[in-house]
Amino acid sequence: MKERTNRKEVEAQLYTMGRRMLFNQSTLDKMFSQGTVSNLVFFLNLLKEEDATRRVNRRTRYQKLAHFPTPKTFDNYDFSGILFPQKLEKEEMVSLDFIKRKEVVIFFGACGTGKTHAMTALGIKACNNDYRVRFYTVSELILFLKKAQEENKLERFYSTLGKQDLLCIDELGYIPMDVEAGQLLFQVISKAYERQSLIITTNLPFNAWGPLFADEQLAAAIIDRLIHHGHLIKTGTKDWRLEHSTMLET
Repeated sequence: MKERTNRKEVEAQLYTMGRRMLFNQSTLDKMFSQGTVSNLVFFLNLLKEEDATRRVNRRTRYQKLAHFPTPKTFDNYDFSGILFPQKLEKEEMVSLDFIKRKEVVIFFGACGTGKTHAMTALGIKACNNDYRVRFYTVSELILFLKKAQEENKLERFYSTLGKQDLLCIDELGYIPMDVEAGQLLFQVISKAYERQSLIITTNLPFNAWGPLFADEQLAAAIIDRLIHHGHLIKTGTKDWRLEHSTMLET
């Protein structure tokens, strides 16, 4: 009875893993009909090793494709000055459930307050949880969008962005945009709305976005889509880069 029970458990695990690895049904049936329990256990262990290797390779590939500027984690990250909204406390943010819900996270604060660090740490953790991620500064994204438009490849670029689970858009507000750039960025945000998650960092409050986009109505439309399923996390005014600057050491 014990061998029969063990065989059923092993077959169930093999079936689940085999289907995930795209084994066809006839191959699995042949394996179950001809293999002994020892054969099946041996093959299951091989598949587990292969699955673990694929997982590591996949996550490494996702991080490389994301183009993070510098790897970051939340190890030793100081959350003391961070103000979280009630619906997205620290633990909820770090759990990445907001990605499943296709929500927006906006880090708002002064320069050097850890916005990009937090976004990158979340993005890398997302890659390690098998989410597809892309990281862009606003200036980089605008350049890519304009180049794609000039080459008649804009829809293809939008399609590539749309395949991601999470888009990280850094430094919104540091460089003013012309109307064309604002319209292109609006399309990115509009296409992501309720379809994928966004993380955005900005040093500007919403009421200063009108001049940034050179169009008050366009700014209002962008803000409207961001805040509907969005969470504003305030990182404060303490400049951590300045505090830890080697130029200030005596």
